Amino acid sequence: METNKTYCRLTRLCHSTAAAILLFGCLTCGLTSCQQAKVPEKYTQSSKLPVIYPEYTEVTVPINIAPLSFELNTMHQEKDYTQMVARYSFGSDEIVCGGEDLKACPDIDAWKELTQKACGKAISVEVFAEHEGQWTRFKPFNIYVSPDSIDSYISYRLISPSYVTYEELTINQRSLETYDESVIYDNMLCGDEMNGQCINCHNYQMQNPDRFQFHARQKNGGTVIAYDGQVKKVNMKNDSILSAGVYPSWHPWLKLIAYSTNKTMQSFHTRDINKIEVLDSESDLIVYDVDRDEVMNIENDPKEFEIFPFWSPDGRWLYYCSAHFEYENDTVNTAETIRRGMEIKYSIYRKAFDIEKREFGPREMVFDAAALGKSATLPRISPDGRFLMFTLGEWGCFHIWHRDANLWMIDLVNLEKVHSGQPADSDAKLIRPLKEINSNNVESYHTWSSTGRWVVFSSRRTDGVYTRPFIAHMDKDGHGSKPFELPTADPDYHRQLMKSYNIPEFMRGPVTIRPQSIASTLKGDVPPVKYVQHLNK
Repeated sequence: METNKTYCRLTRLCHSTAAAILLFGCLTCGLTSCQQAKVPEKYTQSSKLPVIYPEYTEVTVPINIAPLSFELNTMHQEKDYTQMVARYSFGSDEIVCGGEDLKACPDIDAWKELTQKACGKAISVEVFAEHEGQWTRFKPFNIYVSPDSIDSYISYRLISPSYVTYEELTINQRSLETYDESVIYDNMLCGDEMNGQCINCHNYQMQNPDRFQFHARQKNGGTVIAYDGQVKKVNMKNDSILSAGVYPSWHPWLKLIAYSTNKTMQSFHTRDINKIEVLDSESDLIVYDVDRDEVMNIENDPKEFEIFPFWSPDGRWLYYCSAHFEYENDTVNTAETIRRGMEIKYSIYRKAFDIEKREFGPREMVFDAAALGKSATLPRISPDGRFLMFTLGEWGCFHIWHRDANLWMIDLVNLEKVHSGQPADSDAKLIRPLKEINSNNVESYHTWSSTGRWVVFSSRRTDGVYTRPFIAHMDKDGHGSKPFELPTADPDYHRQLMKSYNIPEFMRGPVTIRPQSIASTLKGDVPPVKYVQHLNK
């Protein structure tokens, strides 16, 4: 154990050093080679697109996004190129970048000026590469600039893609308009050589960075809730509920948070391509009153595994997933859960919520995935209430480990019309896969921006190992554009980071509470929450 913790610290030091080197390298690119780069006067024309990383050809980006830096992907080139020059242009305006590192890193100010001029249109990108004194011009491609801006920040948990180094975790925030990144909370602030702390499941009320929560487990464990500058620790353990809250969802404006409570386990596979599985042996739904420090059960049927609650934007519905599962001897048995894991298939339900009475109605089926032999998880509703995006896989609830997992969409407005006996719109597709966004690898966690014009989601399409954030534009009819990977100052940053991004969440600004203040709050002791049968008005 001591050796493992030492390894974690060395890994952190190496990552921090690598990040500094990568940042310095990009600054060097921006200040020297990019300024000195010139478009060659003589070249041969190729009919092929350049093979670049990240793969930014023909993507649509928000007008306020940070520059899209990229590099020639040398592993997939026909020749051993020694120089590269890229020209980003719109009309008579252009940015020329490049050098012997084969990277294009536009200056932020120049990029902002170019995207403003290209708003609603496209930036043309030309890539030139040199081999043995001969330059080649690849087929140009476009970067389309949408006038739809994006929320200025996202946050995510950074974690190694293994199963022994969770002692070293951070929840980070990143400006989408620049490359600035900072730590919201570092679990090493409460850990020590003998006792670690796990952190997970950060969530915001309507993308508000002043109203957020996350969980800490093990040493100094509890739920952190920040609300308009006030931070408190919550001890949500109570004999009347299955566990402390796990997967959260804030009500759009009330100081209520819905959670699933879960008895969770891991299993490992030696022959399956999906090497790890996370399963629940039991799970229920609860709601927590932030002001009164009270909690009550919403759903706790022992034959149903309820998970992933999510409030509708109007605050009048709570959507969630549930799988029907009956133990052979009516006794919870984790070995049986693992053995029969592929039988666990979740469908999407909802419950009406009376805001005035603060009461929930009976559950209603929204999408019966189990009847199709599938499993649906992570329902997320667009801000206008029209679309519900979810992840669909073959079985289970932890689709981040399933290579078959894809994003799907439900047109809730037209689905309501059909249920009420009205005809749906002629061009409506009630339930469909998002083929324009999906890849041949994992698509899992996803979040809508505050305007509903962008989604960010976790994908392993790059290498099948690391989850990284991808962003896609969504039009008013729920159709997505080609996704683009989160831009970084050095285009090679993600391939050297060796961290997975978990739970990408949009934010309308940065969290300003210092990590040390959060750690001080976690180190305090608080009494358990009070269990109630009904929410007080």
